[in-house]
Amino acid sequence: MADFFDLELAAELLAMPFVQQALLAAAALGLVSGAVAPLVVARKMAFAVHGTAELAFTGAAAALLLGFSVGVGSLAGAVVAALLLGVLGNKDSERDSVIGAVLAFGLGVGVLLLWMNPERTGNKFSILVGQIVGVDTADVVLLVGSAAVVLAVLAVVYRPLLFASIDPDVATARGVPMRLLTPLFSVLVGVTTALGVSIVGALLVLALMVTPGAAAARITASPLKATLFAVLFAEVAVLGGILLSLAPGVPVSAFVTAISFAIYLACRAVGSWRLKHQSRTVSENAPQLTTG
Repeated sequence: MADFFDLELAAELLAMPFVQQALLAAAALGLVSGAVAPLVVARKMAFAVHGTAELAFTGAAAALLLGFSVGVGSLAGAVVAALLLGVLGNKDSERDSVIGAVLAFGLGVGVLLLWMNPERTGNKFSILVGQIVGVDTADVVLLVGSAAVVLAVLAVVYRPLLFASIDPDVATARGVPMRLLTPLFSVLVGVTTALGVSIVGALLVLALMVTPGAAAARITASPLKATLFAVLFAEVAVLGGILLSLAPGVPVSAFVTAISFAIYLACRAVGSWRLKHQSRTVSENAPQLTTG
């Protein structure tokens, strides 16, 4: 337990370039994942994120085997997954089965690729659960650049995308291009998911892609406030996870997921309290309204 409170060691590690690079990459990841998370929750795409993460894992495993950048490989795999889910799962009745098929395929191929490369066990483990040691300057540039592109595209399509997420039937009737928005948002989700592989890992990227949005939805119904809260929650989880993991040397994802889940439970409790308080207020005012 002493390792968890070794502030001197943590301070020494914070002065190292690879930790600073990881914090910069994590800040960019928290910003973009927090911006995307409320839309993922509104469109009920948590399972799709999981399926995309599996093909991001496959792409990273292929890149590791071939000697390419793991970040580029995970990005390519996630974009392929997003396109498959966006095109094949366009109908609500088919979406879950398509995601399940893509998820199983991606996981199976990824395991095969890792088996074909038995020597690099450390890198294999980091693909699954994340590892800040593996974040270098090239990864930071790729992550920050990709995050900027995702945010720019999201800013352009945010209003019709939000409309389509809240009420797809009315959006379709109003002429919102659903056939374009669905695969486009899937690609944005795929890119964002891939960015989280190097830090959080393919298995636990849901902690940043879904949980902050689900937590924000518990405390506000405003789309703008939900996005701001989700960004805040994602930043606290990913940056806090890195800081807590430094001294003990525990994988970052363990702390990121713990912080994210703690935030979700707190928001759930606050939301329940507010709902009960509003119900009590309405009940107390009802007799007065009837008398009036």
